[in-house]
This record gives sequence, C-alpha cells and structure tokens, in this order.
Amino acid sequence: MDTRGPYFRDQTAIIHSTPFRRLKHKTQVFFAPENDHICTRIEHVLHVATIAASICKGLNSKGWSLSIELAYAAGLGHDLGHAPFGHSGERVLNKKVEGGFCHEAHSLRVVDHIARSGQGLNLTYGVRDAILCHNGEKFEQYLEPTFVYEDLENKTHHNKIPSTWEGCIVRFSDKIAYLGRDIEDALTLGVINRNDVPSEISDHLGESNGEIINTLVVDILENTQKTGNVGFSDERFQLIKKIRSFNYEMIYGSPSKLFYETDCLFKLNSLFDYLDAHYESIINGDIDKELNEAFYNYYHNMATFYDKTNGTKNQILVDYIAGMTDNYAVSIYEDLLR
Repeated sequence: MDTRGPYFRDQTAIIHSTPFRRLKHKTQVFFAPENDHICTRIEHVLHVATIAASICKGLNSKGWSLSIELAYAAGLGHDLGHAPFGHSGERVLNKKVEGGFCHEAHSLRVVDHIARSGQGLNLTYGVRDAILCHNGEKFEQYLEPTFVYEDLENKTHHNKIPSTWEGCIVRFSDKIAYLGRDIEDALTLGVINRNDVPSEISDHLGESNGEIINTLVVDILENTQKTGNVGFSDERFQLIKKIRSFNYEMIYGSPSKLFYETDCLFKLNSLFDYLDAHYESIINGDIDKELNEAFYNYYHNMATFYDKTNGTKNQILVDYIAGMTDNYAVSIYEDLLR
C-alpha cells in the first residue's frame, strides 16, 4: 500500500522526473547560467509550491479545508513544459506547430505523456488541472473555481479557470513568486537600479522579494477570508498592476533583455531548421553530430507514443526542443557550427 497519499505521490513523481531536473538549467527571465544569484526555473517552481502551500495552510487555519499537498505538487509541476530561454523560446515554438505552443498546455502534455519516455507521470486530476490552468501571465483580482470535471487533454487553450480552490491559489502564487524576484534579478544584473523602482511599490509592497511575497500572501489570506473568493484587496491589486507594468517596461523590454532574446530566437530557429532538414536521415541512423545522436535516441525511445498518437514531424521536433535546457541548446547549436 502507498502510504503517501495521492498528492504526495504526485510530488514524488514530479521531483524524480527528468523534466523537473532540467528546470535548474532553464531560464526564468535572464539567461545567466554562471551566476548562482539569478533565479532559474527550478527555483521559481519551488517558490510557487511553497507560496501555494502557505496560502492553503493559512486559509485552513481560518476554517477552510484545502489540500496543502495538492497545491504543493501543482506548484512543483506547473512549468515542466517550459521551453528553453523562457517565454522567448515559447514564442519560437509557437510558430512551429499547428495550434501553437503554450507552456501551460505543454506542461500537461509532459506530465501526461512525454515524461518517462512516453509513459507520463500518472498524476491526479486535481494536479493536472492546476498545471494546465496556472496561466501566470493573466492577471485577475479574484478567482473562483469551476468545480467542473473536464477532459483536460482536449482543451484547445490554456485560459480555462481551475476546477479547484487549490488550482486558483497556484495561479495567484505564480504571479506572487515572479513579480518581486524579477526585480531582484534585474537589480543584480544592473538592468535597473534601486532608484528606478517606483516608491509606492517599495513603500507599500516591500523592497525585497521576500517582503513582497509576505505582503501579498497576507493580503490574499485576509481578503479571501472576507470575500469568500481567492484574491487581492483593491489597494494591493492596483499596486500589482503597477509592478507588472514596471517590469514589462523596464525589465522585460530592456535593451539587454531584447538583445538576449534575439540571440536565443536565432539559436532555437536554427536548431529547428536543422532537425527539420535532416529529420529522415537522423531517425534512420545518421548520427555524425551530437544533436543527431541525441535526437535519434529521443525519437526511438518515444516511437511507441508517437505511432499511437500519429505524431507529426513538427510536433515531435517541438516536443524535443521544448525539453532542452538553455545550456544544452547553446552547446548543441555551437556543435552544429563546427
């Protein structure tokens, strides 16, 4: 008998998976693999998991009955489908496959099918639903779950509202986790300086990432208890919109970030084009380059799944490239130039 329970088992399955392990070498915002002080994707998912668990724990102390383990598992797994180079890489892959590419839906595809060489992780519905619906780029003040069981694999977009309270909490936790941390990373790399940050943000939310997280978690706990829906107070929500606008203008749209993005887009497009042009010869055994051998092994490990699902060439290439770490994508691109 598995004494862990279903959601703790999900946590174990996620942290033992290869896609989770690769998150330590995937970009959150800034590609800086040699800088240990810059947030990577694995640190981000740990933040989301702990924030979501903290909110569930706080609400349970006020009379709610939420699964801390469900929220933590969904936080750990919510970004397993992120492409290399973060949202920059996502934009490349979005143009390569019919129906587009979004990391929320691809994260579900990873945990359902791609992980464990096509076997998937066999996660519970609640965790899978929260992964698909985390949508950290959509900002709502409040959320209430749908409480509707749906066939998640046939959802054609990622804008679905979560079906559980825990899923709603993970969706808010994603935003709480990255807004302040992105500012800290930008300060560390000199993209912005402390004087650039609007005083109303530092005065009312906090100066450090930890202070911002604490302020927003406390606000959610207090406001959710008052309204009955998970969400922020009017005052804090207005500040969140200001910090989001600041981050988009000063950080995500900064010249250094855009220069890095152009370089990443070129590398990923080049990798896709190479695999596209040499697809047949590689899967038939032409492995004269490191990339050829790696893709050959991936394809044949996944052949049963792709045969069963009639996987197209473009879908197979997108699945493979999305699984790369930033470091691996760079090194494999450089190998092609030799």
